[in-house]
Amino acid sequence: MTRGRIVFVDDEPDLCAAAADWLDASGFEVEVFTDPRQALRSLDSAACDCMVSDMRMPGLSGLDLLRDIRERDPDLPVVLLTGHADVPLAVEAIQAGAYHFLEKPYDAEQLVSILDNGVERRRLKREIQRLQRGTEDLDARLIGISPVMATVRRSVQRLADIDVDVLITGETGTGKEVVARALHDFGHRRAGPFVAINCAAVPETIFESEIFGHERGAFTGAQTSRQGRIAHAAGGTVFLDEIESMPLALQAKVLRIIQERMVEPIGSNRQVPVDVRFIAATKVDLKAESEAGRFRSDLYFRLSTIDLPLPPLRDRPEDIPLLYAVFARRAAERYGLGFKELAPDLSLDLSQQRWPGNVRELKSYAERAVIGLEAPALQPAVPGNLPELVAAYEARVIAATLEATGGATAEAAERLGVPRRTLNEKIAKYGLRPEPELGETSPG
Repeated sequence: MTRGRIVFVDDEPDLCAAAADWLDASGFEVEVFTDPRQALRSLDSAACDCMVSDMRMPGLSGLDLLRDIRERDPDLPVVLLTGHADVPLAVEAIQAGAYHFLEKPYDAEQLVSILDNGVERRRLKREIQRLQRGTEDLDARLIGISPVMATVRRSVQRLADIDVDVLITGETGTGKEVVARALHDFGHRRAGPFVAINCAAVPETIFESEIFGHERGAFTGAQTSRQGRIAHAAGGTVFLDEIESMPLALQAKVLRIIQERMVEPIGSNRQVPVDVRFIAATKVDLKAESEAGRFRSDLYFRLSTIDLPLPPLRDRPEDIPLLYAVFARRAAERYGLGFKELAPDLSLDLSQQRWPGNVRELKSYAERAVIGLEAPALQPAVPGNLPELVAAYEARVIAATLEATGGATAEAAERLGVPRRTLNEKIAKYGLRPEPELGETSPG
């Protein structure tokens, strides 16, 4: 799998050839141009993940190229290569929408790091845009680029139109109801009701009446007849969430309904046929519960014919930045607040968390971040060796200092006790992007 598709533009053929060689060796697909106008004519932004361009070229400057690209594709990351005297111009380019700039001579590893971050940002934006096109796309419901989520989507596609009962298993917060609704909405029962019953939330004293319904006078207080929630779901789906909490005394009755598709309201001597599909969900090991006598084994075996397991978030870390971005953007739109792009260091820290509450916990964290409320501190990601550990710590310190100074690199360099040029090199190395300072001049 390619690391990303890069367009490299520089009027020096030897530099283009060298760049193509080491970017190709680094795993990128590279297309080079010595003529910026030809690059613009040939650009297929749909197939391009990032562009690198020299600032000073005959015929069309890097800044002019950037402006033209912004009109075509405002989300395409553009990295500009500048000479020392071009830094004020590069700052202007950053204000015009450039992703990064590097001062020549630049370090190849620095550029690779910046390209990795740019490609990742591009991928996230594309995925978010695709998800926002509508909820009729199954990918927009069951979000994730990981292989395990691809497996879940394939299972839902296969099962949605088949009238088979399904048991969804997974830890708290893994999205069991989201999957149940997808099974309903993408199947032939989509026009019917989706009736969700949380077995842990219905008091045992009224459980039977809620589920099966009752006739008038069936018990004290039953002044009118009431249709049960299973009968109400006729033509659609009944979702029995947290089924492990269903009282044992009622499990036999539910088993009979599942087997016979007939329901008998309390106080009635007649059975009513029900055309429903049953989907159950549990966060515990129902087999172990049945072996321990806390859940009927016959009901377990009836439900577990089709078992659809959902992975915990820690088993699909590559999905975490995308989920966070989707949740944060939705929260920003819902509350009318601003949305900030996910910084590379935060993306790394988010992906390294255990998230015991899974997707539900991540969603809550993203919403609190958008609103501006204090959220539980993240544990910093721990790389595998000392150089990586030092680099990760340095990146976080620089990012925190830039945030504290509002992106003012001069003040940040003074606080950190390093020359501004050194700071700018490290900013580029770690893929950080401070807000440009008005009137900023070449780093000393």
